[in-house]
Amino acid sequence: MRIGELAAATGVSVRALRYYEEQSLLAAARSASGQRHYPTAAVERVRLIQELYAAGLSSRTIVELLPCIESEEVSEGLLDRLAAERDRIDRQIRDLTGTRDRLNAAIATASLAREAGRPCPR
Repeated sequence: MRIGELAAATGVSVRALRYYEEQSLLAAARSASGQRHYPTAAVERVRLIQELYAAGLSSRTIVELLPCIESEEVSEGLLDRLAAERDRIDRQIRDLTGTRDRLNAAIATASLAREAGRPCPR
């Protein structure tokens, strides 16, 4: 599939796909005219890259991780790094949950004040 087709199939911009290639996250075969051609499996790889980026991993970490995911073999050093990333994500989830809980409390307080006819301070 060509780069535009991969972009459409994944919802990722052509520019992002080119960046993934620059970072060695994604590879394409080239036609005689220089056009990129991706295998069908590139769709799942791009989706995985997007998930890892969304989790906050850097392209450097992702480039190390992808071969391990594909081969299902992980070095001890990478395992430690992944555990650290998981712990970072867990902390972020806890922080976000705390923020959500505080917002919920503020909303509840404001709703009660509104129902009692008291204006909320701005």
